[in-house]
Amino acid sequence: MHKKWLAAAAAVVSVGMLTACSTTAAEPESTEPVTITYGLWAGTQTPAMQAIADAFHEENPNITVELQELPWPQYWSGLQTGAAGGTAPDVFWMLAQNVRPYATGGQLLDLTDAVAEAGVDLADYPQAVLDLYDQGDGKLYGLPKDFDTNAVWYNKALFDAAGVDYPAADWTWEDFRAAAKALTNPAAGVWGTAAPIDYQGGYYNTIFQAGGQVISDDGKTAAIDSPEAIEGIKFWTDIMADGSSPTLQQLSDTEAETQFEQGKIAMYMSGAYWALKMYQNEELRPNVDVAPLPTGKKQATVTSGIENVAYAGTKHPAEAAKFVMFASGPEAAKIQAESGAVLPAFKGTSQTWMDAMPEFTNLQVFIDALDYAVPLPVQGNAAEWQGMQADYLTAAWNGETSAADAAKAYAEAINKVLAEG
Repeated sequence: MHKKWLAAAAAVVSVGMLTACSTTAAEPESTEPVTITYGLWAGTQTPAMQAIADAFHEENPNITVELQELPWPQYWSGLQTGAAGGTAPDVFWMLAQNVRPYATGGQLLDLTDAVAEAGVDLADYPQAVLDLYDQGDGKLYGLPKDFDTNAVWYNKALFDAAGVDYPAADWTWEDFRAAAKALTNPAAGVWGTAAPIDYQGGYYNTIFQAGGQVISDDGKTAAIDSPEAIEGIKFWTDIMADGSSPTLQQLSDTEAETQFEQGKIAMYMSGAYWALKMYQNEELRPNVDVAPLPTGKKQATVTSGIENVAYAGTKHPAEAAKFVMFASGPEAAKIQAESGAVLPAFKGTSQTWMDAMPEFTNLQVFIDALDYAVPLPVQGNAAEWQGMQADYLTAAWNGETSAADAAKAYAEAINKVLAEG
């Protein structure tokens, strides 16, 4: 999912130009039959989301929830069009890096009063995820559905074939790079790892591990060109220079996730949200395991999560707000966890998620990673400046320029976006 978030950027950067009246969920709930829509992107979570919709309807027989599922990037382009034209889903999934244009454009239902009146305890959700969606206006626009951290998924069969030891819990950047080299076998069409230009699963993690930052503490300027951040980027350009990853063109032709499933990539950094897909691959499942991210100067992983939000233009604000609270509440979290779909944001459900995939015995690494997790940088119009990454970093990944020069150019572009507010 993280890699595909990039496709959303171009679809949402203009949403901030939309205008709409700020709407709350203050209207009373209807006693007549009501149908509301729930927008989500296609993937392994859909069955769990349908079960959540069904459970909500069972508790609220007069409210029917219809799922509206779209693939990437149609989800985001459709959401933009729907928000502008008054046809957006009543409730839908939102990402932290995309929320600002919708919130400032008046496209999201203000849930502050509804959540307070319902007695929802925000302490039941990860504070880091709540903070990511905080627009600084005192309003609550959604509730977390899930959260994620990153780790290294690896193929034990490829490690065994190359005679390489499995990753240790305390492994380092040097260990990772050495393993990637040893696992690479061009004759067999196998690479030790994959190094796409991927902020969520890739270089943000190593930037923070190197002691760097992506954006300054005050959120006003880029910090991606600091010496520490450059070291985090260089981790990946070194991997590419070693020949331990498919080229960017090869990763464009067949994305890293698919090549991992095909047994062509031995290690891949990704999130907890990938677990169910790997578990459902019965042929690959026995060979899949997961280890913590390697450590640079320190341990670090970025964390984020999806929020359920409601459309300001919904004809059923009370019902939409009620469903947001249910879909992010304890019963829905239990449904998500038992299906293995994703790590629920609601506290106390992580063990249930792990129990849903018993053959993956090391999923605890994703939970433990919360101890050193850093919130995903989403300052300003993050969708816009994150969407520029390939424009500025590709040359470094391809060895055509240095990591330092690429980072400097990218920082200048980020600063222009941040200056626009």
